[in-house]
Amino acid sequence: MRKTSTRLADGRELVYYDLDDAVVRDAVDLRPLEPTVTASEIRRDPLLGDAVAVASHRQGRTYHPPADSCPLCPSRDGRPSEIPDSSYDVAVFENRFPSLAGDSGRCEVVCFTPDHDASFATLSPERARLVLDVWTDRTAELSRLPRVEQVFCFENRGAEIGVTLGHPHGQIYGYPFVTPRTARMLRSVAAHRGATGENLFDAVLAGELADERVVLEGEHWAAFVPRAAHWPYEVHLYPRRRVPDLTALDEAARAEFPRVYLDLLRRFDRIFGPDEPPTPYVSAWHQAPRGPLAEADGVTREDFALHLELFTIRRTSGKLKFLAGSESGMDVFVNDVPPERAAGRLREVAGS
Repeated sequence: MRKTSTRLADGRELVYYDLDDAVVRDAVDLRPLEPTVTASEIRRDPLLGDAVAVASHRQGRTYHPPADSCPLCPSRDGRPSEIPDSSYDVAVFENRFPSLAGDSGRCEVVCFTPDHDASFATLSPERARLVLDVWTDRTAELSRLPRVEQVFCFENRGAEIGVTLGHPHGQIYGYPFVTPRTARMLRSVAAHRGATGENLFDAVLAGELADERVVLEGEHWAAFVPRAAHWPYEVHLYPRRRVPDLTALDEAARAEFPRVYLDLLRRFDRIFGPDEPPTPYVSAWHQAPRGPLAEADGVTREDFALHLELFTIRRTSGKLKFLAGSESGMDVFVNDVPPERAAGRLREVAGS
């Protein structure tokens, strides 16, 4: 993998990641951009202890532009974009409209492919492996920033999820705090360790793989629908060897990942049948934080288990799962699709 770091016209960092070690990336951003004014602020909810990012500048972000004005396509035919070169393999740049900025963290955009009409599921295994290597490199880079305590790599796919740019891309957040969801996991890990002396992630993985909700298994990865799935179709993907983050994966797991992950994404697109539009989803990597909470209550980073959670808000053909009173008001999910049925369907659509 060749890595080339440069700057856009307004000073934001842009990094090209290429499969060809000989490629040269020297295109210059000729747009007359002024430095982006951001006003990201972290506020604490005194009752819940949650952190809320207030970022009013995001009201002006690009919203569903026509394909010929897509800011994530390469710059071609006199149409400049966020990527000055006329081609790329994978490109990463600082978000022009970040939710987190300055002392409040960092937000990056990851463009998986120059093909506007592609999707992650249509990538070749070689390109999917490159994206994994990019996620790993960005995790390492952002983890070195003194203000970042946790790195979150994710993809929002589909207008139903709220995506405003249709080009295949994901995002990376560098949070200046440990996220509430991760903090809850760590508390559960600490409680389980105190009660049993064992690791909770290991126990969960062993229990799930002994049940009927397994979707697929490889030598180094395993995927299952969790017993208490929140979403209609939700799959958790774990490396069999527990590691705290992407940087700790060994080569064997990295080599197998493209086949397993592309298989999962393609199954998601088959859930509702060939006449349905592509399945909207969120794909989220959960990694151990760097902050002090990671060492609290006898729990260290090594006790955390890297895993990916993939889910869709589509519950059946033409119908979405909305977060209404119980979910939004009390954080108690009601799932219309039994996890056992969801796992069965995901096994059923393998390679069809």
